[in-house]
Amino acid sequence: MYVPAHFSMTADEVATMLSEISAVDLVTPGPDGLLATFLPMLFDPRTGEHGSLLGHVARNNPHWKAAGGGAESLVIVRGPDAYISPSWYAAKREHGRVVPTWNYTTLHVYGSLVAHDDPEWLRGLVTRLTDHHEGSFESPWAVTDAPEGYIAGQLRAIVGIELVITRVEAKTKLSQNRSEEDRAGVVAGLTARDPDDPVASAMRE
Repeated sequence: MYVPAHFSMTADEVATMLSEISAVDLVTPGPDGLLATFLPMLFDPRTGEHGSLLGHVARNNPHWKAAGGGAESLVIVRGPDAYISPSWYAAKREHGRVVPTWNYTTLHVYGSLVAHDDPEWLRGLVTRLTDHHEGSFESPWAVTDAPEGYIAGQLRAIVGIELVITRVEAKTKLSQNRSEEDRAGVVAGLTARDPDDPVASAMRE
């Protein structure tokens, strides 16, 4: 990924974004070309030097069969993004030499893919995924709320996957290359459409 110096992320910013991962795009070379799957994943910092990403796919999804082949896989993590109109820049009024762009934050996480078919490993993963996403609910659902036989059948229908991370490329393009006046104009333009716009919030931070 092309990352100019002014769009690079600090190690702390990368760690925060990894810890907040929800759903991602997993891309792996397969025998007939690239395989791509959108799926929820969790970051586990305890594996190897850089940690790992954990998730699962349907057993009928051929993606997991590409694990263990030695080829590098890629997980694309998407943060907030937004179209940026040049009409929001102070520079438009000053000289007009401005064009549209897009602001965004993203991680490209590379590593080796491992498949897990152990029922207890899978049970632990789906429990962690559920707890992670249900945690903010007033009455969170738990895996143990469903009948044991039903859960056992569901676990047989999936295969766990783990991306053991080898490197991370990170980019946060939030108008850092623009003047303070232009950045203020972008924040004002975004929040005029949505007071809680996530890109505007990221720019303020």
